[in-house]
Amino acid sequence: MHEVSKARSQNGATPLPHFETHPLREAVVGEVHARPFRPITVPRVVLHYGFTTDAEQSAKDRAWFSDFCASHGAPGPGPNARYHTLPFAGGTLSWERHAEFTTYTWDGPAASEIPFANVPSNHPFGNAFRAPGPMIVASRLDLLAHSPSEEWRAHFDPVSMTYFTVQEGNAKVATDFRTDGNGLTRYLVLNEAMNPIQAGAVIQRLLELETYRNLSLLGLFEAIRLHPGIETIETELMQATEKMQNSSGLDANRDLLDKLSQLGASLEAGAAATSYRFGASRAYYDIVNARLESLDEGGIPGELTLSAFLKRRLAPAMSTCRSVEDRQSALSDKLARATTSLRTRVNVDLEQQNRSLLESMNRRARLQLRLQQTVEGLSVAAVSYYVVGLISYLAHGATDAGLPVPRPGVTAAIAVPLVVLLIWMTVRRIRTRHNEKDD
Repeated sequence: MHEVSKARSQNGATPLPHFETHPLREAVVGEVHARPFRPITVPRVVLHYGFTTDAEQSAKDRAWFSDFCASHGAPGPGPNARYHTLPFAGGTLSWERHAEFTTYTWDGPAASEIPFANVPSNHPFGNAFRAPGPMIVASRLDLLAHSPSEEWRAHFDPVSMTYFTVQEGNAKVATDFRTDGNGLTRYLVLNEAMNPIQAGAVIQRLLELETYRNLSLLGLFEAIRLHPGIETIETELMQATEKMQNSSGLDANRDLLDKLSQLGASLEAGAAATSYRFGASRAYYDIVNARLESLDEGGIPGELTLSAFLKRRLAPAMSTCRSVEDRQSALSDKLARATTSLRTRVNVDLEQQNRSLLESMNRRARLQLRLQQTVEGLSVAAVSYYVVGLISYLAHGATDAGLPVPRPGVTAAIAVPLVVLLIWMTVRRIRTRHNEKDD
């Protein structure tokens, strides 16, 4: 780049400025060139395998495939590569990593022009091959020259066989989506006028269609698995709402609220566990439809087309997934409304209980106040009695001493109202000071 810029500067051209490059620019530019259509000529046999992989399995598989490439004297995939090819046994082994699966595809020269003859013994999927995870896709595609003989029909189930044209009638394709003795789904492509590039494009689209067809159906079995649980939650919700109409009392409403909370938690756990699967199935189904459109499929009189076969089976499966998602969403809304209503009822019961408790506390406080006032009155009388008694003793002592005081009985009688008034005022003052401190 610098040499080209320098040469252009020497030729009098103004060099373009160098800007800061986005860290993903190289990956973005290279993405449109990833997974190119490889030219393929007849006769050819293609083996295609797909394996579901998580992040750990994908990392181990990359390391294994890098070593596998090195053992054949070729560089392995880069640390961020998602697609890599390796020349192998006169053909090409392609490795491709996706978000949740990894595919290996090998195309090599066919041993003969006979459809589905023995696979060449030097294919890469022998004992040395290491599967990165559980296999979800396994297919074989034979690309042969078109022949007027239709002996190849014996390899397919006539009940489910599809037979159609592609590339504006330049080739014919047959498959029945059945697995053979090796567990492979068979495709037969009979080339009439396709060039190698067109043949490579058709084969890649057919293999992608087979891959995404299988992956899109994974959501169906999640929907089937969830269906009994959703029905159970719906039944229990109906029973709970019927009990809500007749339930009364805080304890009964609390039990119902606990039940609704358990149902909501069970429903949300199922929805969270399957939301990715259903979303992925929708995405894969969209890819299947896109690949069907790109095949430029044409019908053959009296034969079933690929799109008709797949839509008749995939569309109901996707409808089932959407139905389960809709039921989960509707059931979640119903549970939320029922829980809110019942929680409101529980809160009202709690407020009523708190109000009764406060009223009981008020009654107790009034009783305590009355008791306190009664005790205060008795205490005034008691203290006054003792004080008057002391005054009486003082009067007796003064009389015995010859002091000029009234008789003790008269002195005590005179002191009674004064003492009672003084004690009462003292107690009142003390209570007033305490009330001021409380305020």
